[in-house]
Amino acid sequence: MSAIRLLAGPRARERIGRDGLRPESVAGVAAAAGGPKGLAFLAFDAWLFGDWLAEAPPRPRLLAGASIGAWRMAAAVHPDGPAATRRLGEAYLELQRYPVGPSSRLVSAVCRQVVEATVGDASRFVAGARPAHSLAVVTARGRGAVSHGGGRLAFARPAVANLMSRRRLGAHLQRVVFGTGEARAAGIWPDDAFSTRHVALDAGNAVDALLASGTIPLLADPVRDPGGAPAGAYWDGGLVDYHLFLEWRALDGLLLYPHFTPWLTPGWLDKSLPWRRRGPARHAHWLDDTLLVVPSDALLARLPGGRLPERQDFHRHGADHDGRLRDWRRAMAECAAMAEDFAAFVRRPDPARLEPIGAA
Repeated sequence: MSAIRLLAGPRARERIGRDGLRPESVAGVAAAAGGPKGLAFLAFDAWLFGDWLAEAPPRPRLLAGASIGAWRMAAAVHPDGPAATRRLGEAYLELQRYPVGPSSRLVSAVCRQVVEATVGDASRFVAGARPAHSLAVVTARGRGAVSHGGGRLAFARPAVANLMSRRRLGAHLQRVVFGTGEARAAGIWPDDAFSTRHVALDAGNAVDALLASGTIPLLADPVRDPGGAPAGAYWDGGLVDYHLFLEWRALDGLLLYPHFTPWLTPGWLDKSLPWRRRGPARHAHWLDDTLLVVPSDALLARLPGGRLPERQDFHRHGADHDGRLRDWRRAMAECAAMAEDFAAFVRRPDPARLEPIGAA
């Protein structure tokens, strides 16, 4: 029984049908925002970066993420290899034992501990990151009311603006990408209302940038004035780029995207808008070279609650942290089958398994 679905853009289907799936063909890896859902892919990440891609000749490769996706990709480029991914998983699981109704200050403090546990010594992390890999950490810098704080009224305005059009959301949020290597020059960043700003990721701002990328409004305090970046309040990158619906076709090769759903939702505020759930059809060509790896329905059925871990589990379990972690660890163990299934596909590619991106 398959643990994954494989969905491919037209050029990715053609390439895999002709050449199979080779690690040297992978020009980028993307990782979406999604909170605890990211736990499902940690075993996949460990295999992907610790085994399969590590066996290939070095080549330029972009790793881009928002929120927990940025944390996963930071672990992936870490000089400690899969050990950093394991640290991320354990810290995310064990440190987040919040009381019911935690303050935003407490949530921010705990999330900083998760990032610090993953990164370790920031100087070593930045200096020793895999040299062929560029890391892009997506954040959202507040404009207008959300440049000062994160109250409900402040975020009601961007929510209404986004309801009218995604372009209007750009009046409230700016995309700021903290990157290493060739992240700025990757060509994937749209010329849109979010007026992308690039900032070099260094030892002085790495923890703040990663924390900002996972700072959820109304639950955590903003990260203010990260080093080297424009002054202001910084928020979760998923507000602007929830599923990283970017111009991936610009990469010189395939984008490999371990993902939660068979479609890409542009922004976090779009996920509750049925007409905005999938990226606009006029930009479908951005995903021509993309291969999505998605949990199969059969795998999901084996997980607690029939779904991936999610942020609402904090509310469902309340103070029963052991019960929540028991479910999350079980889900992580089951989801390790995704790496096994994908490795089998790599050994014997079957183009008949490739579905079009956006399939139901």
